[in-house]
Amino acid sequence: MSRSKLVIIGNGMAGVKCVEEIIALEPDTYEIVIYGNEPRPNYNRIMLSKVLQGEHSLQDIIINDWTWYAEHHIRLCTGETVHRIDTREKYIETESGLKETYDVLILATGSSPFIPPIPGMDKERVMSFRTIDDCTRMSDYSKTYRKAAVIGGGLLGLEAARGLLHLGMEAVVVHNAPYIMNRQLDQKAAAMLQQELEGQGMSFLLAKNTQKITGRSQAQGLQFTDGSKLEAQVVIVAVGIRPNVDLARRSGIATNRAIMVDDYMRTNVPDIYAVGECAEHRGISYGLVAPLYEQGKVLARTLCGQETPEYKGSIPYSQLKVSGVDVFSAGEISGEGMQTAIQHLDGIQGTYKKVLMQAGKVRGAILFGDTTEGTALLGLVQRGTDVAELAPRDEAPDPAEMAAAALPAQETVCACNNVTKAAIMKAIQEQGLETADQVKEQTKASGSCGGCRPMVAALLKHTHNLKSTGGTGVVATPDKPAPMPVCSCTDLGHAELKEMLADIDVLETGLPDISLILQKLGWGSEHGCSVCRPVIHYYLQVSGGTMVVREMEGHSEIQVRWDDQIPMSSYARDAGSLAAQLRTNWIGAAMPSPVNVGVAPGPGSLVSALVQDIGLLASPAGWEIYAGGHAEHPVKQGDLLGVAETEVQAATLASACLQWYRQTAWYDEPLWAWTERLGFMSIRETLLDDQLQKELAATLQADI
Repeated sequence: MSRSKLVIIGNGMAGVKCVEEIIALEPDTYEIVIYGNEPRPNYNRIMLSKVLQGEHSLQDIIINDWTWYAEHHIRLCTGETVHRIDTREKYIETESGLKETYDVLILATGSSPFIPPIPGMDKERVMSFRTIDDCTRMSDYSKTYRKAAVIGGGLLGLEAARGLLHLGMEAVVVHNAPYIMNRQLDQKAAAMLQQELEGQGMSFLLAKNTQKITGRSQAQGLQFTDGSKLEAQVVIVAVGIRPNVDLARRSGIATNRAIMVDDYMRTNVPDIYAVGECAEHRGISYGLVAPLYEQGKVLARTLCGQETPEYKGSIPYSQLKVSGVDVFSAGEISGEGMQTAIQHLDGIQGTYKKVLMQAGKVRGAILFGDTTEGTALLGLVQRGTDVAELAPRDEAPDPAEMAAAALPAQETVCACNNVTKAAIMKAIQEQGLETADQVKEQTKASGSCGGCRPMVAALLKHTHNLKSTGGTGVVATPDKPAPMPVCSCTDLGHAELKEMLADIDVLETGLPDISLILQKLGWGSEHGCSVCRPVIHYYLQVSGGTMVVREMEGHSEIQVRWDDQIPMSSYARDAGSLAAQLRTNWIGAAMPSPVNVGVAPGPGSLVSALVQDIGLLASPAGWEIYAGGHAEHPVKQGDLLGVAETEVQAATLASACLQWYRQTAWYDEPLWAWTERLGFMSIRETLLDDQLQKELAATLQADI
């Protein structure tokens, strides 16, 4: 039976990754031919800076050598540029005159350096930084010249400048933004990185716009729009990339900024697909490795006729070393409505952490100096997790190890060397590896850019912990993200734990203390820990259970405040008595998390009812009851729960809200986060049921 012919235009990382996936799934389905315009096999373009810096040779960054193509019966045509596709007759033609028919065609043409329209770009010693040949030219220039300018303060520009320093040249980075790596970092992290790079000998000119490159036929320097000048004998341009779409456009394939594809990487022409930097999916073209590999996996399964979830886009992230400094960035780091959820700076250790949120959800993260938490934070960003998950807990599971455990077995950990989680754990188990360096030596994971080293370390810890508890398997991720375990004693999340505890009748089963309950739950620790014990006690209490051991049943901090510093409005003469009544009624009630209550006699009150967990505001109509506000960072205005004519009605509605919160919130979940998780309208509709409202208020009184 003859095989269909699959032709790939482009021998880069994205296209070849797709081929690797096809070989793993259905090795006999296709006759595979690859055309590449460079005269060498597939190599890791990300590692060019390491070659330039002398840390690696060309051979070190080869991903698949010549023998790999031969072993898998792949015909590789190097040094060939395809200039025409006949989509009707289904063949391609190269500039040298070669023709190749195809049944299925993948465009993996990648991208080229973006060359800004600056006069003088055509002069000698002006070049981009994109290929092995570029590394060779820069090395040759360094033997004659000493002063270099790098236009572009992004990652590639900084790596080029670091390579020039290694070659013995002076390197000045010219950037048009006020701080370096402005797409991945905030100003603080960028300043820390700049200080580190200046210590290595790099210089910077920021907020500078290049007007022209000076010199007659050869570069002599830069002239800026503000009139200042910079002497430079070599100019490196590293300001971004431009998808290679000319071939597709000439061939009638739909393009925008890049080649337009659907969720299965299909173009508008039958049997033609696109993947990698040349592809545009839902208006976005990606220039990072992880999204390109995700696309390759989806396309491989599509071409092999296997069911696959559609590609829905990727959360951009970078975890890498910039001139020896660990840097991590994920998601959105700026934009409308973006707020800071966490910000830690350790000047002594030289570390920085910032987590950003939008509408109470984790949207972005920046780490500098220590990127151990990078994988865990990426997971929070990808899931759009509530910021409540960021709250530290004593004896809580190591987030990095949790992320390692949740990673699918066949997920690629080291994109540079194509090493999966399963391969790393197998090497650790079978060879008794004890350190991350040993893992690197045996598997090559983290042996290139080093960005995946924190995950390698987490997998090492996870594998050793599995062994100590009698487990040996690789933990795979279910289709739905696993819930965060309550603590390190269990794999149960809050929802599962509450459900199981609700089924335990403490009096009927005669369980006299928490140890027997933990045993019934299959707990990993006989007595639990300081994290899970109060959680279990609290859930038992709100579900109607009775405990012989009564330690830390829940948070009981309920602060009820009202403003008596201003003259009361005529319609708010009973505000003080209402505050006193609520204080008397609620003090002593165990809560999932501390609750702040504000009673305000009018709009001009010093106590704002709108930024309390529960706020009661006097009005001409009686009382307005608000819920879900937060006075501290992140400041959040509460929503109107309802309006009551009398004190009694106001107290009943507020009490019902508290009791519903007690019954449905996770332990340690703030009331404002609870309203976002359940949805405020759902809570409001529940509590405005008069009968249920009265029952909930009565239950709260009975529990105190």
